[in-house]
Amino acid sequence: MYHFDSDYMEGAHPAILERMAAENFHKHDGYGCDGICDSARRRIREACGAPEAEIHLLSGGTQANATMIKALLRPFEGAVAADTGHINLHEAGSIEATGHKVLTLPHTDGKLSAEAVASYVDAFRTDGNRDHMVWPGMVYISQPTEYGTLYSLAELEALSRVCRDRALPLYMDGARLGYALAAPACDMTLRDVARLCDIFYIGGTKCGALLGEAVVIPRAGMIPHLFTTVKQQGALLAKGWVLGLQFDTLFTDGLYLDIARQALAAATRLAEGLAAAGYRFAFKPVTNQIFLRLDPGQLEKLSAHATFSPWERLDNGCEIVRMATSWATSMEEIEAFLEDLARR
Repeated sequence: MYHFDSDYMEGAHPAILERMAAENFHKHDGYGCDGICDSARRRIREACGAPEAEIHLLSGGTQANATMIKALLRPFEGAVAADTGHINLHEAGSIEATGHKVLTLPHTDGKLSAEAVASYVDAFRTDGNRDHMVWPGMVYISQPTEYGTLYSLAELEALSRVCRDRALPLYMDGARLGYALAAPACDMTLRDVARLCDIFYIGGTKCGALLGEAVVIPRAGMIPHLFTTVKQQGALLAKGWVLGLQFDTLFTDGLYLDIARQALAAATRLAEGLAAAGYRFAFKPVTNQIFLRLDPGQLEKLSAHATFSPWERLDNGCEIVRMATSWATSMEEIEAFLEDLARR
């Protein structure tokens, strides 16, 4: 059986594990106030082209989203997101649990458009009943989206412009940001993300780290007392050096994007093989996530060879499923799977 359920099924890149073993008996200051975390922050600032950026290291994506959205919003505000957005569908109400509503808008291929956001916010601000309603306080997007699609640089620039014209923070969920930036179809860089987003995070858990996400705030001081807020949310790791070491390693000699490219190469070969075997894509594969539209017979056959994630049931009896490669997926594994699929 082959496993393509997600991109966090393996542990960590060997370079991280080797360095962690070497540091294991060294003593480090707690809560990210150590030299390794300082080095990681320097490397991330340099990669982002944001020398003054504030960087916080948190353990996981849902934790990062809930903590940062709670810190950004006032009690009467909510987060604008696509109706397919991760915080709306796949985070078990973690945002609502902080007291903030997710304000959903229709999507196009999983993406929010600048025009839709502008129309929604402008209509809200001129609504005579607005004081009885949840105010839009920020805009949430992810790169890539829940459908594995990518915002183009022009789309991100347009969203950023709409948000800044209306004094709304633009927040990017970057759980798989490495796979997005390394994709041939992507026309933006990490520096573009830092220039256009008010807050974003660089995913480690899905992109080579054992755990961890690096929250980047290009304009330091945007959220006063954020360190204390992070601790209030239970998101401040005492052994912060464990997170810092991983990002310090990933951002040394281009490792973060290099291993993302390995995942993309594996996904490209997997998509080619699936297409040749007659499988149809729900969305054009551009990152490490492949979404298939399966009829019941195809679903049964594929399930006999591999595990994957159910995504969406369609009215015609078909189902959309997701297969994902990771930084650790080998080309040998892909070829073996495709050969096995063709034989049976």
